[in-house]
Amino acid sequence: MKNPKVFVMIPSYNEEKSIGKVIKEIKLASKDYKILVINDGSRDNTVKEAKKAGAHYIIENKKNLGLAPSFKKGLDECLKLGADIIVNTDADFQYNQKEIPKIVKPIIDERADVVLTDRRVLRLRHMPFGKKYGNTLSTFVTRIVSGYPVRDAQSGFRGFSREAALRLNVLSDYTYVQETIMQAVDKRLKIIQIPCEFRKRAGKSRLISNVFNYAKRAGLTIVKNYVHYKPLRALLTLSSLPLTLGFLLGLRFLYFFSQGDNGHVQSLILSAILLIIGFQIVVLAFIANSVGANRKIIEEILYLKKKKEFSKNE
Repeated sequence: MKNPKVFVMIPSYNEEKSIGKVIKEIKLASKDYKILVINDGSRDNTVKEAKKAGAHYIIENKKNLGLAPSFKKGLDECLKLGADIIVNTDADFQYNQKEIPKIVKPIIDERADVVLTDRRVLRLRHMPFGKKYGNTLSTFVTRIVSGYPVRDAQSGFRGFSREAALRLNVLSDYTYVQETIMQAVDKRLKIIQIPCEFRKRAGKSRLISNVFNYAKRAGLTIVKNYVHYKPLRALLTLSSLPLTLGFLLGLRFLYFFSQGDNGHVQSLILSAILLIIGFQIVVLAFIANSVGANRKIIEEILYLKKKKEFSKNE
């Protein structure tokens, strides 16, 4: 890829104290990078500071919609503006923007469609205990459900080729980090991971103000995406519990019945109920898998539509 048009997008919410430093550091990485700020309904001077620091483009949500909708809006805007490579970063100055060339290079070399960064969370002394191990747990769960050995599923400092950005469809209304990994795996995009610097944050996180609330909502997002992208595996796994319990209770009844004991009819009834529930989930799994096949066809149509629509500004 020769002379790619690189866009760095920054979802921002009430980050007047740090947005300027982020933009200035991006310019130190390269003066050729185009900078897009997505102002997510900030009530402070985020927009004013972004303009002052030299952001090339600023788009705004009329009210605070959250990280995932802002990420999706920024991704689409970068595509409309003809981006070949899109790097997403945070507005809180925790990531070292001078590392952006390390993210961009594998995409330029066509070795990757998606580049993830690894903050090496367990080594971070400045990250609170709850967030550190919450991140580790979330990464572990994402690794299991996605089937990809991701080292840091929560890092938002990541890069996308134009092709990858065209294929991603963020559906979550909270956070995009796990969903985009699962989609990238589902669509068989080339993914690589590189380490990155992660600084101590000044002030509280706008996204993770409450660790337990974040864990609950992020966990629900992972579960929803697991069922969405791998319905057959998810529902067959779920069906295994009632089927196994029903089968064991059935064996229990047969054992006592063979011994001449007819007083365990409750076990037989419960066994039948559990087996019926299990078989219903199995049937639902195959129906969901058929719906998933239709989803892939619709996503391919959407990809072709976006590719045609956004090609006008290339």
